[in-house]
Amino acid sequence: MRKATIRDIANSADVSTATVDRVLNGRAGVSAANRQRVYMAARVLGYLPTEDKVTLPSRPAHLEFFIPFGHSEFMHDLANTIRDFASHLPLVASCTIHALDGLSPEALVSAIERTALKASGVGLITVDHPITRNAIRQLSDAGVRVITIASDVLQTPRSAYVGVDNRVAGRTAGLMMGRLVGSSAGSLGLFMGSRAYHGHEERENGFRVVITDQFPKLRLLPAVETHEDNTVSYDAAFSLLRNCPDIVGIYCVGAGRAGVARAVAGMGRPRPFVIFHDLTDLTRSYLADDLIDVVIDQNARLTGEQAVIRLLGSIASTAPFLTLKYIEPRIILRENIPVR
Repeated sequence: MRKATIRDIANSADVSTATVDRVLNGRAGVSAANRQRVYMAARVLGYLPTEDKVTLPSRPAHLEFFIPFGHSEFMHDLANTIRDFASHLPLVASCTIHALDGLSPEALVSAIERTALKASGVGLITVDHPITRNAIRQLSDAGVRVITIASDVLQTPRSAYVGVDNRVAGRTAGLMMGRLVGSSAGSLGLFMGSRAYHGHEERENGFRVVITDQFPKLRLLPAVETHEDNTVSYDAAFSLLRNCPDIVGIYCVGAGRAGVARAVAGMGRPRPFVIFHDLTDLTRSYLADDLIDVVIDQNARLTGEQAVIRLLGSIASTAPFLTLKYIEPRIILRENIPVR
């Protein structure tokens, strides 16, 4: 079967070849209706490239990502994957990664305001807050496609979310914790970065539901919000381990892992069961050294690659939203740590 041509698209869309050329090359001077006709015809005729059933733009696009690095190895791994993967794609004209100064909504807005955006698409990791929701709306109103990564921001015109279903990830942690503890009764410590981070809130809620419904002998202690500060998490975990003799498990939803691990290492044996998220160099070593029992991983490599692909797909699509497709979380134990 021969490849479709610009003339084929023009005939199908009932427009001139000059109009098709302007649309496919992103030039002005075409009505919204004709632009949509051209894209629909190009897609039906198989003219636009695809990647795993996601239609990609017909010309190279400029992408920008806003990522709060902090002390998170996952964020650094994610950024490295995005940068490396995008560098090998001909359809990426440029890929710029902006390091945010923390998770605060003001950090995102400040970074966007300092950036001369030439991008067709923006990927970001941020908290769910009126300020961030408004920033996403403003980007969308300016014609920039936006995707959220790792943690969604609901009630916004974002084009796609890339990451795990965090509520399912939290429920998985709850089931794992209940199975590890078995018939024992006792208390569970819960550490999280911030409830303003939608992904952390969803994990906490999923964990709580499973523990409450299926393991009534376990008592959930009040959650500790670490705000990505390992000193805060260490002090809180140390106090918990010293003052709560019936502690049988610790679930760290996200940030503050290093502080929690240091406190657990200092208590000696026996220790409570510990579940972390995200497979990084640190959590690999914690598993290998038997400081923790389970890592529920959202796969930084796959998340980064899909972030690039789905951002390109949102640029090519005439639909406001792409079909939601979650990344499946992986359960990593000491005996099945994958090769780096």
